[in-house]
Parts: sequence; structure tokens; C-alpha cells
Amino acid sequence: MAGEIPDLQAQERTGTGKGAARQARRAGMVPGIVFGGDVDPLPINIPFNVLLKRLKKGRFKSTLFNLQVEGQDDVRVICRDVQRDVVKDLPTHVDFMRLRRTTKINLFIPVEFINLEDCPAIRKGGVMAVVRNEVEMIVTAGEIPDHLTVDMGKVENVGDTVTISDVDLPEGSKLVISDRDFVICNVSAPSALKSSGDDEDEEDAVEATEEGEGEEA
Repeated sequence: MAGEIPDLQAQERTGTGKGAARQARRAGMVPGIVFGGDVDPLPINIPFNVLLKRLKKGRFKSTLFNLQVEGQDDVRVICRDVQRDVVKDLPTHVDFMRLRRTTKINLFIPVEFINLEDCPAIRKGGVMAVVRNEVEMIVTAGEIPDHLTVDMGKVENVGDTVTISDVDLPEGSKLVISDRDFVICNVSAPSALKSSGDDEDEEDAVEATEEGEGEEA
């Protein structure tokens, strides 16, 4: 079922048009609109600092929000557009779309790694490197998974990789990138061990060269 959906507070905006929008910006707000869901569009204002902070976190257009507007029922929304000042690149207007529970949307789902302490490859001295800690998926708004689970207890050997085909996907969801088996994580030898191995290979190569020169002499 759905994980924790972040709240986003807004105010209902009185008045529409450029005049009301300019007044909102002077008051430190960013005007916006909420549409869809077979109800009338709702003009809103969002505090500039709140919106800017959310934008800087990234993934704004692929994050599902629980929009809270005083006097209105909470509603799940996803951003459809952010208009920005052409010079300052700061948000000047934002559009949100209401979602039905059956709506299909693209979201980044976090990856959770379990059984690290029981991972045979790590017990053998391997070091896990995470390549993707989230995966973009097409999910149903009413059935958003908390996370994807990677069971590291099944990774046997140093040098093994875990790809997306090794992960059980939640029912009703599918990958946005479905044409390749991309890597989620791998378990490699410690860097110190690698360096030691490289040094030994180099020494062997030098000794072989010296022996060859001696034979020619």
C-alpha cells in the first residue's frame, strides 16, 4: 500500500487573472491552480519559500502530494507544470492535477536492502555499492508501494551484482525503463585488496620481463 505521502499546504486564492497573481507574488506567495477530478479548478497560493525548498529537493514533478487547503478536503495531487522567471529561474506559477485512486502515474520508488548482516558475499569480505537507491515506476495512485525490497541474503559471491530482474515488483506496477536489465547494486572486493592484487600483477610482469631479458643475454 502507499507509503507516507508528503503534505503540501496551500491557501485558496481569491480572485483570478494577472492582477491577483501579481498580488500573490508581492505577498511572498506563488499562485497556482489545481485541476482535474471532475470538479472545478481551484486557484491556490503556495508560500514561495516552501515551494522553492520542495523544488530544490528534486523529483518535484514525480512526487505525489497530499494537498491541504483550508476549507477544502485533502486531495492527492501531482505537479504537471512549474512556470519560472526567464531571468531568475524562480517559480512564478504551478499547476497540479488531482488524482483518482485508479490513475496511473510515474513515481520514483525507494529501494530497501535487507539481510545485509546475513549476506554471504559481504561475509566473505565484499563491499556493497548501491547503484540505484530508487527506481522510476508506473504505479496506481491508490496502491503506491512503500519500497522495492532487495534481499542481500541471496547474494553469494564477491563480484556478484543485483539487477532489476532479481527484484520482485509490486502487483499492478511496472518499470518505466523496461528494455534493459539495469543494476541495482553490486558486491565487490575491498579497494585495498584490489590494490594489493594490482601490485602483485605488476611485480609478476616485471619479473617476467627481467627473466626474458636475462635469457636473451
